[in-house]
Amino acid sequence: MEKKHIFTGAATAIVTPMNDSGVDYEALGKLIDWQIASGISAIVVCATTGEAPTLTDNEHCKVLEFAIRRADRKIPIIAGTGSNDTGHAIMMTQYACAIGASAVLCVTPYYNRPTQTGLIASYTAIADASSVPVILYNVPSRTGTNVEPQTFGVLADHPRICAIKEASGNISKIAETIRVVGDRLDVYSGNDDQIVPILSLGGKGVISTFSNIMPAEAAAICRMFFAGDVKGSAALQLKLLPLIHALFSQTNPIPIKAALARMGLIRDQLRLPMTPMEEPFRSRLYDEMAALGLI
Repeated sequence: MEKKHIFTGAATAIVTPMNDSGVDYEALGKLIDWQIASGISAIVVCATTGEAPTLTDNEHCKVLEFAIRRADRKIPIIAGTGSNDTGHAIMMTQYACAIGASAVLCVTPYYNRPTQTGLIASYTAIADASSVPVILYNVPSRTGTNVEPQTFGVLADHPRICAIKEASGNISKIAETIRVVGDRLDVYSGNDDQIVPILSLGGKGVISTFSNIMPAEAAAICRMFFAGDVKGSAALQLKLLPLIHALFSQTNPIPIKAALARMGLIRDQLRLPMTPMEEPFRSRLYDEMAALGLI
């Protein structure tokens, strides 16, 4: 069975705009429209940047439904459905499949700190329950557990596990993972400062946070690389590094929401325990945005 390829290029892990009533669907719709018009390859909804851990199940489902409807099949909508409870992840994955998600993104179970055997069992159970491609999401800085290259090698044999979002930041481990999985899994950078390095190792793109405010530029980094303009791609990556660093100077999605709010696209509102960006980080972010003509 040939695995389904989900996308090549830049996907945006989109924020979930909030207002005093809950989710701001008007703002979310405009963001989705802008992302599509700017040439982004896919949108990931209800993941880390989308504050999924603090959405109720009802909100989570409604946001997924809204995004799928709004995108209207112009680009893939990838549903964040991971959880530290495998049963809950299976339930959300099945729901996403039923409403027309193109794929699901499943984060490594957080807080539990499972063994590699537990990771294999959990991800296999989720993939068994899915009817769409599954992207594994490795982000040990937030989950407390790293998915080892050999574990990815075992999971790569599952027919519905198709890709990895790698946000470990460990280029050596990522290189070993790509060696182990070969062409059985696509690998996407999960860190905006490592797009070109991971593409150079055979990666297929990025699932990005900074593309919330610069979708065309995120898409261009990937497009230039795949067109053979590696120098141009790297130059753009390096030009944007100061902004990217500012966007991760406090915990994501605090800075990206501050940036979008400064651009007048959403309210600077997060759900506790997340709180608005603090000084001096906010001023530094605004300085970098001004230097690039974003404000």
